Amino acid sequence: MRAGKFIAAFCFLLAIYSCNSPDYAPKPRGYFRINLPQKAYQKYQSNCPYTFDYPVYARVVPDSLDREANPCWVDIAFPDFNGRIHLSYWQISSPEQLNKMTEDAYELVYKNVVKATEINARTIYYPEKKVYGTYYGIEGNTASAVQFYLTDSTRNYLRGALYFHERPQADSIKPVLDFVKKDIDVMIKSLHWK
Repeated sequence: MRAGKFIAAFCFLLAIYSCNSPDYAPKPRGYFRINLPQKAYQKYQSNCPYTFDYPVYARVVPDSLDREANPCWVDIAFPDFNGRIHLSYWQISSPEQLNKMTEDAYELVYKNVVKATEINARTIYYPEKKVYGTYYGIEGNTASAVQFYLTDSTRNYLRGALYFHERPQADSIKPVLDFVKKDIDVMIKSLHWK
């Protein structure tokens, strides 16, 4: 019986001593290490009326989400980042159609206003290549952090939206988002209409 009391007293003293240790420090939350590849680009060419440069670590694949997709609707897939840039192309038949498409792009961006903390619009203007449009940077925990449209204002219209197929957490995807935004800038600057 004495041994049982001794063991109980020892465990009690050990518990009290270990709970009052001044060396305790909470551990910071850990995140996965992200290895970002070297920037290098290749030209996308097809039967579509546009070309652009895209990263060598991405793949251009046909749009698989829409059964009625135009053959020039493609996704730039980033398999290492579980993300895609959805590109939708339309041929413009009238100024009214262009205005409607521009308004539709604006409305799609501002559907994110509920979760967005900020939406920044930037004008795209390359008159020497006849490339005009708007780039929208959407801050916050939204489904799409970047959307844009490009047009020559007479015949061609290309809309893009970046999605990560993860739960939207802006602070978690920020390093990858910043990395992919640079690829989108290269794509936009290198776009040419055929």
